[in-house]
Amino acid sequence: MAMTAVAAPSMRPWRRQMGVPRWGAVVGLAVERWLEAERDQLVLWLPVMLGGGIALWFALPDPAAWCMAILVLVASALAFLAVGQGGRAARSLAIGLLTAALGLGLIWARSESVARPVLSGPTIASFSARVEAIEPLIARKLVRLTLLPIGKGAETDGQPVALPYRVRVNLAEADAPKLLGTGAVVHLRARLMPPPLPSVPGAYDFARVAWFGGIGATGRGFAPVAVTTPSESGAGIRVALSHHIVSRLDGSAGGIAAALATGDVGAISEEDSEAMRRAGLAHLLSVSGLHITAAVAATMLIVLRLLALSPWLALHARLPLIAALAGAAAAIGYTLLTGSQVPTIRSCVAALLVLAALAMGREAMTLRLVAAGAACVMLVLPESAAGPSFQLSFAAITAIMALHEHPTIRAFFRPHEEGRGRRLTRGVASLLLTGLLVEFALMPIAVYHFHKAGLYGAFANIVAIPLTTFVVMPLEALALLLDAGGLGAPIWWLVQRSLDALLWLAHVVAGAPGSVRSLPAMPTAAFALMIVGGIWIALWRTRWRRLGLLPLAAGAVWALATPAPDILITGDGRHVAVRTAAGLAMLRDRAGDYTRDMLSENGGVDGEPLLLADQPDARCSRDLCMTDIASRGRTWRILATRSDYMVPIAELIAACRTADVVVSERGLPKRCVPRWLKLDRRVLRHTGGIALTLGTGTVVTILNSGDRHPWRDPPVLERPAHLFRSRHAEFHDGTSGFWADRSRWKSHVHAKAQRREDDAVRETIPNSARDRGASSP
Repeated sequence: MAMTAVAAPSMRPWRRQMGVPRWGAVVGLAVERWLEAERDQLVLWLPVMLGGGIALWFALPDPAAWCMAILVLVASALAFLAVGQGGRAARSLAIGLLTAALGLGLIWARSESVARPVLSGPTIASFSARVEAIEPLIARKLVRLTLLPIGKGAETDGQPVALPYRVRVNLAEADAPKLLGTGAVVHLRARLMPPPLPSVPGAYDFARVAWFGGIGATGRGFAPVAVTTPSESGAGIRVALSHHIVSRLDGSAGGIAAALATGDVGAISEEDSEAMRRAGLAHLLSVSGLHITAAVAATMLIVLRLLALSPWLALHARLPLIAALAGAAAAIGYTLLTGSQVPTIRSCVAALLVLAALAMGREAMTLRLVAAGAACVMLVLPESAAGPSFQLSFAAITAIMALHEHPTIRAFFRPHEEGRGRRLTRGVASLLLTGLLVEFALMPIAVYHFHKAGLYGAFANIVAIPLTTFVVMPLEALALLLDAGGLGAPIWWLVQRSLDALLWLAHVVAGAPGSVRSLPAMPTAAFALMIVGGIWIALWRTRWRRLGLLPLAAGAVWALATPAPDILITGDGRHVAVRTAAGLAMLRDRAGDYTRDMLSENGGVDGEPLLLADQPDARCSRDLCMTDIASRGRTWRILATRSDYMVPIAELIAACRTADVVVSERGLPKRCVPRWLKLDRRVLRHTGGIALTLGTGTVVTILNSGDRHPWRDPPVLERPAHLFRSRHAEFHDGTSGFWADRSRWKSHVHAKAQRREDDAVRETIPNSARDRGASSP
């Protein structure tokens, strides 16, 4: 039979089969060769694309855009598969796009699954609820309760009011009953408000966190708090252990020791917590990779040594496997004990994967391990990808793994035949190099979320990490063990001294000149460029990884070139911060710590803001304040109301005509017409907080038209319409004008008191990196 020769497949399928020009074929072939060289790294991009789909959901405004994005991603993936003729590039792109579509669908489904109505507005209500969680805030003398209301509540006038599924309330320590515990049923009176949106652009978005946490209201509880059904389990082992540790140590040392053991940071004073953050040591307060590793390693070492005492077990059993199982149990138990926070879950998953790899005889510490841990967390809690805890944790561990997988660095870090002095120098150099890399990797994330970046953290961690890992944690574990027999006092004294040394280091580093650099809120696009550039550099292995420097540099330049806003206005119009020649100055003399810190952070200022009334360029009375700002060769005049009292209409209208921007918490008359912007209650109700940059004319708002993310416009609980009628209405028909004036006066006083209470409730919102879950390994 005659045989027909068949030509070998072409290496340029694009040009032969689809008429692609020669240059296109050359580029396609080069890409295929590059991906062939990087084939082991391609799987690492799956969690990146999964996170990219989640980020896309947060960036796009509404369900129509989300549906369109999913369709475009899936259609593009199918197109690449159809056109690519089986090439690696087409398959990789198709899989990546489908993974991104999966991420977008996951976060959308998650947001719908947690959907619950929130409180419609501020209210004071009495209600019964079951205690779901207790979090002592010892340093602030508060107890934070997560409650599940039972039935409806009652307002002060006896009218029933529907309450959300889950409520978070702060109680004064003195008001918390002794029988309070998880699972108890309590009856209390509380001032509640719906989860607030960010006060200004770039501020902490508690409304988003509350939505995914199922929290429909937050507020402050008042005494008396009655326990109608006591708890069967008490406050829980975590709370009990935290109280025991705090009782054995003085000051913030007890809070740090409790944080290391249970993840409870409530006993650390704000001053010491701020020093830890400024020194770059805040990651030690969040139970994550360092703590899980120490717990697993200690458990495995103890179990292995104890089992090795039996000759029969040593000869017939796989002791490393048994020790690994014990370490896995320790990791899971430690995670449950410390509240199962995102960094702890990530570290626990990583530890389990490491132990599994060791049991199978595989290399354990790789970037694939990090990718698997990230994918597991995002598949279960996709919203965590948008939070600083997830980003800081995985950025740090990815940077460390990428550094140690580099051939040159691996050769430098591996054991060498050398003297003790050179070995010590090599170890210190490796710690310093790793610390510097982690600081640079975390800097964009810290600046984006917290508007601050530490500069000396790498040097502080050279001392702090060994001190915590090899001194504090073993001593604390030994002290807790000896406390079972009442013999732990001497060990607790050593723990106190070591933690005092850690706090001393934190304060010294935090107080050093230039320890922290404050920057204003950066554009999200600039942050995204830096993240993409960093991931590109970390995951690839060939010389093409250097291309990641381009988006990284572009994002950094963009962020640094972004000017700080000249005016920050909170969503209620009460608080205004203006950038004067002397610095950022606040409109009102009285403001809570939360408001001052929030305005300083988002204004790119490290320290307390000034008072506008004290500035030479400002002309302020008790009711109005006017100031001039020079920007880009022009003088802008800002007018703002600063009290609840009425201003003579003629005076107000005349002042409006001379101002470029007018800000007020109340509704201004129509004849108040400034030259540029009129931002009163009616406008701010639709915009939320505002940041103004006068030189460029940029206006950034919290609320944007078309934004349909569920926490921006959540479903609310219906409130009954209250009909008020004076008992003397018929008798005083002839004096209706008097009663109308009196009613307006009472409404004015009530509104003023209500705003004061709103400020007190706002203080319960997390306002620090500690409460937001900022952590790293």
